[in-house]
Amino acid sequence: MEFSEKLMALRRREGLSQEQLADRLGVTRQSVSKWESGAAMPELVKLISMSELFGVSIDYLVKNQMEELEEVTGCLTETTRLEEKVDDLAKYFRGYAYDSETRLFGLPLVSVRFTRRGFPGRDGVAKGVIAIGNAAVGVVAIGAAGVGVFSLGAFSVGVLSIGALAVGTVSLGAIAVGILAFGSAAVGVYAGGVAAVGQKIAVGIAALGETAVGQDASGQNILLWSDGLTCAQVEAFLREHYPNLWYPLLRILSFWGTYIH
Repeated sequence: MEFSEKLMALRRREGLSQEQLADRLGVTRQSVSKWESGAAMPELVKLISMSELFGVSIDYLVKNQMEELEEVTGCLTETTRLEEKVDDLAKYFRGYAYDSETRLFGLPLVSVRFTRRGFPGRDGVAKGVIAIGNAAVGVVAIGAAGVGVFSLGAFSVGVLSIGALAVGTVSLGAIAVGILAFGSAAVGVYAGGVAAVGQKIAVGIAALGETAVGQDASGQNILLWSDGLTCAQVEAFLREHYPNLWYPLLRILSFWGTYIH
């Protein structure tokens, strides 16, 4: 059976249309159509994705092509070497995947997905209570891109979010957006940063907010650093305008207002 016939049979077995398969593989429907008509062959990365999706080996998918090569060359050794190279490349591109048998809320307790192909497709995203990978979604998510209650990554979204670009209720990052945001550039209800924009309070070298503390501050209530500020001075200023401010938050903003200059 040729590759084109195998692909069509496997796709139909899974109940997928050409469009749905194309979406899973990150290609166009026209590409799938060409593969199934025998007009083109997919690249190795797509063959690896197909083997994972359909639960078959790459050897099964391309076996006829390997047999033809063997017949033409009359050299079994070369065919074996080719198979070994394909297997080695498959391992390289697959990276590492692990899901624990223990499950909570229908999710693996721990899910790990690492791939060397850059940003993974949907099947390459780690999804678990604790998720770790290039892309991770979980209660605790750690990855280049992470979404979770607690999220840590280059790009992270969560209740508590830490990353180069962080978005969350509480966010810490080079660029931070949240109710409480701290970073080089911070935007939030309460914000602290080199450049800070806060709906209520902003503390930073450049600060813009209803109440602003900084070297260059703009707002209804302003406290400028001038020759320096003590923690007690910043705290007294913030208490004057927000007497009911949550004390731990008051201390954090006062500390930030004293030392970020």
